[in-house]
Amino acid sequence: MKKVIIALSGGVDSSTAAYLLQQQGYDVIGITMSIWQNEDIDDIAANSGCCGQTAVEDARYVCHQLGIPHYVLNFRDIFRQKVIDPFVREYLAGHTPNPCIACNRYIKWEHLFAKAKALDADYIATGHYAKIVRHEETGLYTIQASSSTKDQSYALYNLSQDALSRTLFPIADLPKDEVRKIAYEKIGLRVAYKPDSQEICFVPYRNHGAFLEEYLEKSLPKGNFIDEGDNVLGKHNGIGRYTIGQRKGLGGFGVPMFVKSINPETAEITLTPNENNIFANAMTVSDINHMSHGAIPENMPVYAKIRYAHRPAEATIIQNNDIITATFKIPQRAITSGQSAVFYDEKSRIICGGIIN
Repeated sequence: MKKVIIALSGGVDSSTAAYLLQQQGYDVIGITMSIWQNEDIDDIAANSGCCGQTAVEDARYVCHQLGIPHYVLNFRDIFRQKVIDPFVREYLAGHTPNPCIACNRYIKWEHLFAKAKALDADYIATGHYAKIVRHEETGLYTIQASSSTKDQSYALYNLSQDALSRTLFPIADLPKDEVRKIAYEKIGLRVAYKPDSQEICFVPYRNHGAFLEEYLEKSLPKGNFIDEGDNVLGKHNGIGRYTIGQRKGLGGFGVPMFVKSINPETAEITLTPNENNIFANAMTVSDINHMSHGAIPENMPVYAKIRYAHRPAEATIIQNNDIITATFKIPQRAITSGQSAVFYDEKSRIICGGIIN
């Protein structure tokens, strides 16, 4: 019997995935990762999905219902080093990072694999909505977008070939309603209709600015809002509270304004009243992970996602050393430094991805 470790957050997706693995004949072990460090914040974040004590209790309950072992692993130090600290540095640099992608790579796979080896497990599994397929031309594994409206392939682009070869996604293409139905009718889980986690699990109340100031134990760098002619429009509350394309929460200027750029050296944020000015037709991307492709041929046609909820857009890419330049067929709104760009082929399979410069 093959042994599989499943990352259990206490939510309906991972819980149903554990049940399906069990039904398929696997020897299943549930693992919940303790990743947050502060009990007060832990209480605040309890209902946000995968960080709080509630998540641990729900995961323990699920394992009890299924009759499988459950372990809680302390990943707090590595989570701080690999996820939170880079998240903070990126915001101070005027960027908008995606910590879930770093968490997937370093916590849910890299360190969970180490535990899997210690327990002689053959696979790890998660409740992600994505599919692992083998590329017929290269023989390499890649991730294909799920047909479910919950597709999460974007957040998995930087997994290694070794990780992909030993990973299972049991709920892959299942509609969310079907996942909840299985959890309720087949397992009788109390988490069957638990709300999905929202935004960033370790940021209470979705307030990035407050989190950053509490974590840094000091105020964020404040400065001026300026227009495109460098004229001062007013004061802002700290660069970590804003992102490219933002419209709400800027204050009153008589007309709608949009964040066009953030300068961390001067703490100036440039605003524009013309939304067309936050569209661009090209970007550069670094820190590339080639999932199913080697060198990128010149002007390779792709479908590019520039944020989690972005609809893939037609583009061509060129690679020069460690940098990919992508040119879009139609200009895209608010291409944002620090976010990830993921490139798919015509069959919705990931080619590669990286960080937008």
